[in-house]
Amino acid sequence: MNSAKNTSVDLFSEIKILKQKKNAIILAHYYQEPDIQDAADFIGDSLGLSQQAAKTKADIIVFAGVHFMAETAKILSPQKKVLLPDLNAGCSLADACPADKFSEFKKKHPNHTVITYVNCSAEIKALSDIICTSTNAQKIVESLPKDEKIIFAPDKNLGRFIEKQTGRKMVLWDGSCMVHEIFSLKKIIQLKEKHPDTKFIAHPECEESVLQIADYIGSTTGLLNYTIKNSANKFIVATETGIIYQMEKASPDKIFIPAPPDNSCACNDCPHMKLNTLEKLYTCLRDEKPEIILDKYLIERAAKPIRRMLDISEKLGL
Repeated sequence: MNSAKNTSVDLFSEIKILKQKKNAIILAHYYQEPDIQDAADFIGDSLGLSQQAAKTKADIIVFAGVHFMAETAKILSPQKKVLLPDLNAGCSLADACPADKFSEFKKKHPNHTVITYVNCSAEIKALSDIICTSTNAQKIVESLPKDEKIIFAPDKNLGRFIEKQTGRKMVLWDGSCMVHEIFSLKKIIQLKEKHPDTKFIAHPECEESVLQIADYIGSTTGLLNYTIKNSANKFIVATETGIIYQMEKASPDKIFIPAPPDNSCACNDCPHMKLNTLEKLYTCLRDEKPEIILDKYLIERAAKPIRRMLDISEKLGL
């Protein structure tokens, strides 16, 4: 049981009352703290959560995640009020791709189709041709003619992984996620040697050297599903530690070990994700702020590459 639950029972109750009173829903990314995941109506990956929220009749969406995720929810549900518990909850990957610099980057590579990972700002989405997720990125790239020139942004590690999977060369933007870049290959190998019966699973945002020794590579949801379906009883997990809470809930008899990072604190939590707390979630819903405000024109432009991704996915049966 979470210690926070013992001291925050009233918050859970108050949040439930506010949700009903305001016709609100709470979305929580897998990387949120356990209390927030327990308070949420939907838990999952960023785009999937926004798609689920768009199908509801809720008037208010509280997105317990980071800024670009709440923006995506607003893009897909422009008529709804979208709130983010902490407006400072950014993303190192999204921040690594400023719109002005990316616009100049595009000009240097004319006649390229821009495929952008969903972990980016609304402005970057608006500069893109197709959005992708870590789950469908390979299929999206493969859906284009082999001679079509592609810019892939903002994650270089995911881009390199897709290049390897498809055999296609793309122009990669030099961006990365701070959490997925800190894993220590040496420490992971040592841990695997210590636990030879363990499966090592990794998110494709990890560096290539780490991915090369993985037993399975997949999105956050993919990693969770793999641990549920695989017969192994022990897993080393190379992604943000928040997902382990759902893994333990789904498979209480299995053991999950966070992949060791190359830092002194031995932690691989996303500091941006962890800015959100149950208290902030409560006050956010109570006060209906901070609110995500996007220009109508920006929403329309950013929605186009998302719709193109969905169209391609539908045609491919993804």
